[in-house]
Amino acid sequence: MPKQNTTFICQSCGFQSRKWLGKCPECGEWNSLVEERVVTTKKGRNGFRMREAKAVPYTEIEPQDDVRISSGVSEFDRVLGGGIVPGTLVLLGGDPGIGKSTLLLQVADRLSASGTTVLYVSGEESERQIKLRGERLGVQAPTLLLLPETNLENIFREIERLKPGAVIVDSIQTTFSSEIESAPGSISQIREVAAQFLLLAKTRGTPVFLIGHVTKEGSIAGPRALEHIVDTVLYFEGERHHNHRIVRATKNRFGAANEVGVFEMTSTGLAPVANPSQMFLAERPADAAGSVVTACMEGTRPMLVEIQALVSSSKYGTGRRMTQGVDQNRVALMIAMLEKRAGMQLLGDDVFVNIAGGLEVDEPAVDLGLVTAIASSFRNQPIDAHTAVFGEVGLTGEVRGAMQAGVRAREVQALGFKKIIMPSSNTAGLEKLLGLRVVGVRSVEEAISELF
Repeated sequence: MPKQNTTFICQSCGFQSRKWLGKCPECGEWNSLVEERVVTTKKGRNGFRMREAKAVPYTEIEPQDDVRISSGVSEFDRVLGGGIVPGTLVLLGGDPGIGKSTLLLQVADRLSASGTTVLYVSGEESERQIKLRGERLGVQAPTLLLLPETNLENIFREIERLKPGAVIVDSIQTTFSSEIESAPGSISQIREVAAQFLLLAKTRGTPVFLIGHVTKEGSIAGPRALEHIVDTVLYFEGERHHNHRIVRATKNRFGAANEVGVFEMTSTGLAPVANPSQMFLAERPADAAGSVVTACMEGTRPMLVEIQALVSSSKYGTGRRMTQGVDQNRVALMIAMLEKRAGMQLLGDDVFVNIAGGLEVDEPAVDLGLVTAIASSFRNQPIDAHTAVFGEVGLTGEVRGAMQAGVRAREVQALGFKKIIMPSSNTAGLEKLLGLRVVGVRSVEEAISELF
């Protein structure tokens, strides 16, 4: 008889306790501890066991970059680091209805067209619903197999019988193991299911894609213990009211973290966007005060985005600070710096900052763009439409250097801009860019005097 253990597990952070507690001492959530019965066995489950461990010399290990498999979707390959690595376990999360199932169905179609057998395990939709979506997307997929199943043991039996080249699970929260007496979606079930799929991927060399639900805070429901198991964590970003979607890699053992892929939602599915900078600047207004273009880096890709700022007088003593797409605390620091170093009295004004297009930007090199956009709206003087800026700003008003300045400057040049204002410490070697005037500044005062 297997030994049965009963424990109370927090459904928010995974904290375990031998007795019930009203408040989780780890994350502080109330009424989050649920009693779960875990069955412990000595033998490996489902027949997927890791091979016997043997030490291998480092020099004898073959590199895997040359055996990457193209998914057929260029932006998806970019996020994964150049293609699909055999034996990788990928977790894709995002808000409901943002396009997770659509993207992986398109990837399955491309893989199937190249001759790979793909098993699509659906725990939320029937095969008829998937077929309906596939007809809308124009999916042909001669070797795509659909399996509407949630039981882990049944899924592995089909994998053992079919031996597919890739597996897609939609979603991991609906998949459960019958050997664990807890509800689907609980911490114990998610850990067990993810661990079993990890064994499957590493033992057979089969790439496995898991779709994960997100909580209301935007993190993968699971909680973050699930992200430590998998090789790659991808997040879908984007507003439902915008056509574009962004897939961001927050963790990648086979590529660069924070790499992004940009897609456009169309009637026939998600279409890769080859030049996202041009898309984000397509509807930029001309000669508008408070608008400036800044060059930011998303992973290894440079992007030009428009920062919009609106400074308006307030009837109250203290102005409001509202931001969208950028950290509100960072904007508050820049406003305080402008008041102290540039003499702009913004305390009683409302300041609103927006990144046009719905993109989330969190790197410090956009500081100079924030400062110049706020100064432009405060003075009601527009910035030249053919000028771009970037640079980190300190609290004393100095402009610090940013990483990969040459890549940013070349992206600015490629889109036809005539002038770029950047940190003076980054200007070395960039004076020879044809058609682009490079201006290096050391402080915010120099940047403002150059722009206005």
